[in-house]
Amino acid sequence: MATAIFAMGCFWKPEMIFRRIEGVEDTAVGYAGGDVPNPSYRQVCAGHTGHAEAVQVVYDPERISYRALLDVFWQNHDPTTRNRQGPDVGRQYRSAIFTANDTQLAEAQASLEARQAELTAPIVTEIEPLEAFYRAEDYHQRYLEKTGAVCF
Repeated sequence: MATAIFAMGCFWKPEMIFRRIEGVEDTAVGYAGGDVPNPSYRQVCAGHTGHAEAVQVVYDPERISYRALLDVFWQNHDPTTRNRQGPDVGRQYRSAIFTANDTQLAEAQASLEARQAELTAPIVTEIEPLEAFYRAEDYHQRYLEKTGAVCF
């Protein structure tokens, strides 16, 4: 198994999207990209941790490639809006790819360049090495599945 971490605004909808992909074995929502260890949802929402709401995708690379997951990432949010997705505003809702190794970094950069060639607005997605992923509180895991709520 391999792991990918993506931030696409509110983490509930990306989790639901990735869970439905053939070859994805598991997902979890949480926080990445900040400097506060083990942050709470309340701390992240306050915007003082540097973390983004993110989804961790555990996948079988024999069944789906990292590149294919990147395609899902680009197709399911607006990478041209800085620190905002839908009604959610703040650095915690930024577009970001957190890479685990040099191969993921190279693939993420190549996919960004390919996607940029298709758009007129500049992409503001951040690509950075994953320092840590902190799993969000249990009530956030599979939230849309549990509640049927709508997330933009």
